[in-house]
Amino acid sequence: SQYSAVDTNPLSVYIMQPIWNKIIKIVPLWIAPNLLTFSGFIMILFNYFLISFYDWDYTASGTSPGLVPTWVWLFSAFTTFCAYALDSIDGKHARRTQSSTPLGELFDHGLDSWATSIFVLSFFSVCSRDNGKTGVSVYTMYIYLSIVLFNFMCSHWEKYNTGVLFLPWGYDISQVVLIAAYLLTGTVGVEVWQKPLLFGYYITDLLVILLIGFSLFLSFPQTLYNIHRAHLKKTLKNDSLYEGLLPLVSPLLLFVLLTVWVVLSPSNILAKQPRLFLWMVGVAFSNVICKVIICQMSSTRPELFHWFLFPLALVVYAAISGLLGHMEEAALGVFTALVTAAHVHYGVCVGRQLSEHLNIYIFSLKKRVQE
Repeated sequence: SQYSAVDTNPLSVYIMQPIWNKIIKIVPLWIAPNLLTFSGFIMILFNYFLISFYDWDYTASGTSPGLVPTWVWLFSAFTTFCAYALDSIDGKHARRTQSSTPLGELFDHGLDSWATSIFVLSFFSVCSRDNGKTGVSVYTMYIYLSIVLFNFMCSHWEKYNTGVLFLPWGYDISQVVLIAAYLLTGTVGVEVWQKPLLFGYYITDLLVILLIGFSLFLSFPQTLYNIHRAHLKKTLKNDSLYEGLLPLVSPLLLFVLLTVWVVLSPSNILAKQPRLFLWMVGVAFSNVICKVIICQMSSTRPELFHWFLFPLALVVYAAISGLLGHMEEAALGVFTALVTAAHVHYGVCVGRQLSEHLNIYIFSLKKRVQE
């Protein structure tokens, strides 16, 4: 299927696109577009682990404001900008080098589906978790992450039904806000997040309100409207309601299972291991969404239940029934490691299969020699 995306965001169209068009000219023509995509992702990952090293349990900003060095915040602003730039120019570069492929599209969206949660998890270190005076509760973090992932899911569910990816306005805005937040933290210090800004509200409160407002009143209605419009024009990919809603079943069940674990956990797992738990949420979500992206690209039907849901259901049942006892944290650790390994393995396998099928290399523009 021919890739089609629509971008109507004024920030993107009038400010960012002209910047990307200048940056793209620097990129040598022999560089493979997937290399740009992947480099951006590696920077986001590296940055995430760097922040995790200084602030494993999301308390540094609240309890000991000097704990994360200033250079880390400035480095975060730099890596976020670079990843944003690379993610924005990879498609342009592919068209420039006439190397646009389904593999490139999947690579881009697949890594984006994972990066989305990593951006959010890195940002939580800025505002820190609730310590009675300032910060955000771990439950707010979980809801915040879920809303961002819900938004991501919506745009791909929409593409599954309409064949067009309407780029969500929230993407460019969130990237610019993230970069600004890191720069602000690096220059002024984390204290800026701990003083009320307006009417006793903190910056973090305003960001949460903005995010929820954007999602529920802008992104989601827009998705439904675009699907409705395609329905009227008779350009919908799926005729039945069942077919159209099928890709939502696994992500929603995933969310239900995770929320049950959060709410009913005997040891209050989210408060004990927020970083581990939220990372697991992001990885599991990314894998579920990658399946939807592949189905949408290959015009195949997604399965009703993603396989991750079965082991997850078992772990959640064992945890909330008290079967795990003191082993709940250990079980979360093992499950997180397995899910992450499975996701990486899945990505490598799909990449290999597609590169063989399309007769191209993933990270090089050289053509494969036909055997």
